[in-house]
Amino acid sequence: MSDELGEIAAGVAGAARDGEQVEAYVVRSHETEVKVFGGAVESLAVAEAAGIGVRVVVDGRQGIAYAGSLDADVVASVLADARDNASYGAADPAYGLATPADLDGVAPPTLDLWRDDVLGTPTEAKVELAIAADRAVLASDPRVRGVESTDYGDAALEMAMVASTGVRASIRRTTSSVSSVALAGERDETQTGYGFDVARSFGELDIERVASMAAERSTRLLGATQPATRRIPVVFDPMVTASVLALIGSALSGEAVLKGRSMFAERLGETIAAPSVTIIDDPTNPEAFGATPVDGEGIPTRAVPLVRDGTLLGFLHNLYTARRTGSATTGSAVRGYASTPGVGARALHLVPGAKSATDVLAAVPEALYVQSVSGLHSGTNAVSGDFSVGAEGLMVRDGALAEPVRELTVASTLQRMLQDVVEVGSDLTWLPGGTAGVTLLVADMTMAGS
Repeated sequence: MSDELGEIAAGVAGAARDGEQVEAYVVRSHETEVKVFGGAVESLAVAEAAGIGVRVVVDGRQGIAYAGSLDADVVASVLADARDNASYGAADPAYGLATPADLDGVAPPTLDLWRDDVLGTPTEAKVELAIAADRAVLASDPRVRGVESTDYGDAALEMAMVASTGVRASIRRTTSSVSSVALAGERDETQTGYGFDVARSFGELDIERVASMAAERSTRLLGATQPATRRIPVVFDPMVTASVLALIGSALSGEAVLKGRSMFAERLGETIAAPSVTIIDDPTNPEAFGATPVDGEGIPTRAVPLVRDGTLLGFLHNLYTARRTGSATTGSAVRGYASTPGVGARALHLVPGAKSATDVLAAVPEALYVQSVSGLHSGTNAVSGDFSVGAEGLMVRDGALAEPVRELTVASTLQRMLQDVVEVGSDLTWLPGGTAGVTLLVADMTMAGS
């Protein structure tokens, strides 16, 4: 771990009193954000931040305090505040920091998640890349009339965590990305399309990929009309699949189960999806941008199968939810320095099938291809599973993309959609955040239009 961060964390944890557990979670980050509009820089932000969060557990009571500074006097004050807060907390036997026994003799996976060029590249070069991406989108197709926005962003994060129980952990990771929204038009009509690329390294970013993706996704919607209402097979674009999977993942959290907010509670061992559906959260996969060797409590991460061949195998847990439910942690604690550990997925994905996106389309004579959705969170109930969202995309005819459609909604329930999965594409796409996408064919949904 970073020597400085590790020393700060060890100093706080080492101040634990008899009968007291103390954990220090120390973070330093460096971020760059560039926004381009009209071929020129609209805004530029370069920020460095550092902070510490301290948890104290004593007599089953937990207290937390934090500060956005690593000055010695501030760190001492944070520890004192956490102790004070613990004295007012409600006792819960499930509270407690990670111990070596919780690690079960498992070492964190070795993951190479850091690229020096994210910090080593001059800010001027990052600005130039963003401007070049903006120009590439504008030149990508004669029908692209403008660019709504082009954004570049990167982050380099270091974390050190030390607990008085004997657990130590550290993380170093970088990410960089560039994205753009193209404005394509014909006559009085304008359509938008999103393109992006994301990588661990600045040098791996491909602006031509961004441009071609934005141009394709905007121009192919030109001439879109409202379709007639009917029931129809639906093919989800990988980015849409990732968003839907994130909703399903939230219901596969032990925290949601404890709060009575999971549609899958009491269904362990049951068939909840089609046989083609296997869902895994695997933060040990370095291709996932949420990859990490340890979770927010210092527990080594591991691949966690949640659904296999349609059968519900389990839920994601941190130490607290595991103790409350009589299970074991899955190394799925998520947190920042200003919060207590929650539960969440970092690399949730459907295990891809054998068919390419083209072959998935060819599997149906007629379907709706959903390129993007709106109102995803307001139109979905994570408890009941009701699903009704705005959408735009293209019709699929004779196994190929056909005329564009818009001003429609697609509706079903998440439970029914899982049961109706016909094909899972082979095009696994890792995206920023905790989920990955694939082309996904669902046998039957309501398409509400005219």
